[in-house]
Amino acid sequence: MSAPPPRPSSDPAPTATPDKLKTWRVGTLTYTKGELAVLFSWLLWGDFAWAIRDRSVTTVLQLMLRKFEVTDTVAGLLVGTLPASIGLILGPIVSYQSDRHRGPRGRRIPYLFFSAPLAAISIVGLGLSPVIGQILHHALGAHSPGYFPSVVLVLALWWAVFDFATTITNAVFVALINDVVPAAVIGRFYGLFRAVSLLVGIGFNYWLLGKAEAHYLWIFIAVGAIYGLGVVSMCLKVREGDYPPPPPAHGKNGTAAFFRAAKIYFKECFTHPYYLWFFAAFNLAMLASTPVNLFSVFFAKSLNMSMDTYGGYIAAMYVISLTLTWVLGSLADRFHPLRVGMVSIGLYCLATLCGGFFATTPATFGLALLAHGVLGGAYFTGAAALGQRLLPHATFAQFMSASGIVGGVLNIITPWIVGRALDLSHHNYRLTYFFSSGVAFVALGCLAMVHRHWRRLGGDTNYTPP
Repeated sequence: MSAPPPRPSSDPAPTATPDKLKTWRVGTLTYTKGELAVLFSWLLWGDFAWAIRDRSVTTVLQLMLRKFEVTDTVAGLLVGTLPASIGLILGPIVSYQSDRHRGPRGRRIPYLFFSAPLAAISIVGLGLSPVIGQILHHALGAHSPGYFPSVVLVLALWWAVFDFATTITNAVFVALINDVVPAAVIGRFYGLFRAVSLLVGIGFNYWLLGKAEAHYLWIFIAVGAIYGLGVVSMCLKVREGDYPPPPPAHGKNGTAAFFRAAKIYFKECFTHPYYLWFFAAFNLAMLASTPVNLFSVFFAKSLNMSMDTYGGYIAAMYVISLTLTWVLGSLADRFHPLRVGMVSIGLYCLATLCGGFFATTPATFGLALLAHGVLGGAYFTGAAALGQRLLPHATFAQFMSASGIVGGVLNIITPWIVGRALDLSHHNYRLTYFFSSGVAFVALGCLAMVHRHWRRLGGDTNYTPP
């Protein structure tokens, strides 16, 4: 018997609604209400591990960079440009291969099994960097650039390994959710997904951030262990469905096959205006919060705000956002993530513009930080399922990786520009809010263009991705 043909992107299975027996379907997977609850539980456990990594590692690294006297430009390059550069190269390769991989454990989970332990090891390595840097400093003797530069070099190396591993994880985890969570409930799932992340953020910032400068090693050891064990255990419990056979290999020669695949990849992803508008809108909206996030710790320190107080503001921001997660997820399912995203990014644009003018004292900075976090978080929650609702289902990871190329270019350039502007302005960190507001304004215009194309392609009732 011949293999079944690949399912077209307009196949209704991924978007089916519950039938009279209360079952949900996505691809070849069918869930009862209880089975859906079990699936959500394991995915949210993986999200818990992911959130601990996301909410802690970068922030603690920023504190370490400040401790070892790194300039804003170098900090921007390490925290923003380096991850974007790795993602620009690695993300498309992993996503393209993952869409076409077929194995006993599925097409996503094998990549998570590889990347999660590597990320866990690199997190512990970051914590040990001052010790390793001191050993390197003594070993080089007269040729050493100094203790601080030696530590920063080690930090940069472990950070590169960390970014390599997390690029793989980030590309594949989102695609796994797309493959196993029915589209009829994906907005509410992302509401819960966001809630878990916020709860982790509340706990870390309220109880641990103030202790991070003195106890970074133990924090990194704990985060590495939880992250590695959490993602691996999730992979053991979540089951992927069956997929149509992948397209045939492009030629026998490895080099020829690679260039043939690259040609198809860029033709499919970058020749339709609708996808180009989507890539611009999606990445600019994601980028809007980056200038503020990259330097908010430095901004707080420039105003002599203690890390305990700063952590309290972050925790309060997460508490407010937590109360909105289910509402925003439900609104996204009812009115579409595109509409929710447009409203929230418009409000974010106005809030950060006000922050740029008025964040001049610890109190006004705290208010600006709250507005930035709550409204930026509203976009991330309300528009979390934007890619799943607009991109072709069968090649979702491929299109998301193409979006990642655009995002990678933007994230390579932006941290350097912002960091350089801050150094030249003698660390006027209010500029970060103006940068964020400007990016959000452009993102809103691009989202409006996506909405225009989306309506022409069927809108609410009959949308089919081109």
